[in-house]
Amino acid sequence: MTASRTLRVICADLPAPPLFERDERGERHGYEADVARLIAEQLGRRVEWVYRQWSDFYPALDAGEGDLLLCGQGISDYRKTLGDFTRPYAIFDESVMVRSGSGITSPQHLEGLRVGAIANSLNMTLTETFTGVVPVPFDGASDDVFGDMVAALRSGDIDALVDDDVALVPLEADDLTIAFTVPTRNAWGAVVAKRQPDWLASVNRALDEIIANGALKSTWERWMPTLDYPFEAGQPVQ
Repeated sequence: MTASRTLRVICADLPAPPLFERDERGERHGYEADVARLIAEQLGRRVEWVYRQWSDFYPALDAGEGDLLLCGQGISDYRKTLGDFTRPYAIFDESVMVRSGSGITSPQHLEGLRVGAIANSLNMTLTETFTGVVPVPFDGASDDVFGDMVAALRSGDIDALVDDDVALVPLEADDLTIAFTVPTRNAWGAVVAKRQPDWLASVNRALDEIIANGALKSTWERWMPTLDYPFEAGQPVQ
């Protein structure tokens, strides 16, 4: 963990509103971007973005290239082997997106079909629970793994994709629709490198404070007004 007055935050440099995207001036906006800034403010630092491909997040964190990974990381047993998670800063359900007119409205309609999700994600874990599907993992080795999945759905290379509802709601259009949503209540956390308990505790205190003072709720309601805010002040670290 760096001793400088910056907070080096590892994330992907791709458009994923309302979580994050960059404007024409290169400024980063969105819910996760603002969460990183709120944490940095509590720590007396300023954010410095460290852009990496999805598959390189944990190697970069382990190598000390960033102080914190904050980029759509659902808390899973597998990911806990790669880094140490903070308390959640978001909780989302998972949705299945399909091409409009497909007739898919339930898990039963997916039997025998190719269903995409990011490899080793909670979304892939859900995909594998659907009876008879052919899971198609996207490994994050490209610059835009999420965009790759959407393109594969549009081209017919896959029949459906699974991701958290926050990422899919903005994509609904004439050609794509959400078939159904599963109330999985996936918790997302920030991640620090292993064996840094004091640093993890500091980030957790910063998260506790922005929940207690209402800043996280205000940020949530700014970027995701249609989703219910999931936290209240005083909730314990999970």
